[in-house]
Amino acid sequence: QVQLVESGGGLVQAGGSLRLSCAASGRTFSSDIMAWFRQAPGKEREFVASIRESGSITYYADSVKGRFTISRDNAKSTVYLQMNNLKPEDAAVYYCAANLPGAGWGMSASWGQGTQVTVSS
Repeated sequence: QVQLVESGGGLVQAGGSLRLSCAASGRTFSSDIMAWFRQAPGKEREFVASIRESGSITYYADSVKGRFTISRDNAKSTVYLQMNNLKPEDAAVYYCAANLPGAGWGMSASWGQGTQVTVSS
């Protein structure tokens, strides 16, 4: 298992930006695929973005493409989510997740405690 600690959430006006960080420990960071998920009140947790071990391949949900950027610094065991042009519908608790390649995002994944992002219109 991996321990994950998110930071960087907060209140921002629509159109603004935030950068989330997630610090990992407990396993070789460069072995893991890292991802961000989010969950809004009354909704299921949804995939936002992921990044492969080397950082060379990234995936995004259609709803955030062109606005969010996921990146990682393997030397610092940290993954980031740069969020630009935020919209009220982006408001949610954002969770960092880690897992080995091919293992998916089910029970075997490690999850952070979440960080709240609030977007005012």
